[in-house]
Amino acid sequence: MKKKKILVSAYACEPDKGSEPGVGWNWVKQIARFSEVWVVTRANNRKNIEKYSDRKEIQDIHWIYYDLPRWARFWKKGERGVRLYYYLWQVMIFFVAKKYHKNYKFDIIHHLTFGVYWFPSFLVFIKCPFVWGPVGGGEKTPNNFFKTLDWRGKIYEAARSFAQKVALFDPFMRLMIRRTAVALTKASETAETLKSLGVKKILVFSEAAINDENISSPAVQTPRNGRPFRFICIGRLIHWKGYHLGLEAFCRFQKQFPAAELWFIGDGAERTKLEGFAIKHQLDQNVCFWGRLPRTEVLNKLKQCDVLLHPSLHDSGGWACLEGLAAGKPVICLNLGGPALQVNEQTGIKVMASNPEQTINGIAEGMLTLATEEELYIAMANAAIIHVRNNFNWNKKGDFVEKVYQELLSK
Repeated sequence: MKKKKILVSAYACEPDKGSEPGVGWNWVKQIARFSEVWVVTRANNRKNIEKYSDRKEIQDIHWIYYDLPRWARFWKKGERGVRLYYYLWQVMIFFVAKKYHKNYKFDIIHHLTFGVYWFPSFLVFIKCPFVWGPVGGGEKTPNNFFKTLDWRGKIYEAARSFAQKVALFDPFMRLMIRRTAVALTKASETAETLKSLGVKKILVFSEAAINDENISSPAVQTPRNGRPFRFICIGRLIHWKGYHLGLEAFCRFQKQFPAAELWFIGDGAERTKLEGFAIKHQLDQNVCFWGRLPRTEVLNKLKQCDVLLHPSLHDSGGWACLEGLAAGKPVICLNLGGPALQVNEQTGIKVMASNPEQTINGIAEGMLTLATEEELYIAMANAAIIHVRNNFNWNKKGDFVEKVYQELLSK
């Protein structure tokens, strides 16, 4: 049987990475299980990709490396200028992809990364069915929570909202929306946004998954042996992660359950504020800030804890939630964005985000429930592992996207 020919746009695509590079890499590998794949990605990803060139799962993938000429990228330094660079890169790979399409006649073109809805992919203008996503970005901080942010957080959120609105005046965005055959979204909030913009077919499907070898075995629980009941937060310490809400909830919970600790893994602009709150409320002996750690050490710290706390205000991915579930740790999160798709009633506690007071109390109540109801805790821990294995392993992603392709080509 002749394999389908798929062209994938993956600006971010690298092995052994999380976030966008990991999405690009793992989704490409899954697409290649069923199809012949050509991948357009940045030339600076080449070194890491070629380290894996002898691996069977990527031997049949054709890599197309492209970067803007040196004279056209001198102004890009790390994260500085990345958005403009990305936009121009999308423009230029259109001409590269058009030549390849003329030679190979692709069956489908699929834009993977970056996975945000307010940047257009110019590949949609090649005469070929176009799949877009998974994309996020429709998630936003609920209005009632703005008062919990400092001035930097408020400026960031206002600027983010303004940039999203301005992007929709881009005529290429409007054309892309009309020409997209299927859009995949990371969360229901983005699905609602794309629906309002006129995208015809939208499927909500999390971008994230866990390799089978990183999923624990059910019924394997780390005995506390008298140690405190521990909660852990994993991620950048920035305002929209909602850690200020989680810390205040822990303060209330700890008054009822003193033998508890809260660990933070990561660093960021909010760290000083969070540390100050802990000291002010005499929690400095119960709250530990570990800073940034290598991934192996992060996973080791996770094993030493009991519950993953992820009170993010707008998070389309929620990779930390999946890692927590895969390790057999029930998750407390807000009923928002990607985490709301990953956590169910059997694997954790999703707190409604109506207003800050209600949310903080809800998190504190969830903490107390998991710390005091041992049978419920064990049931959730085991269900978390099974849930990830059945619904969030990478092969499931491959099966899903293949089904999308088959349905698209059968029309």
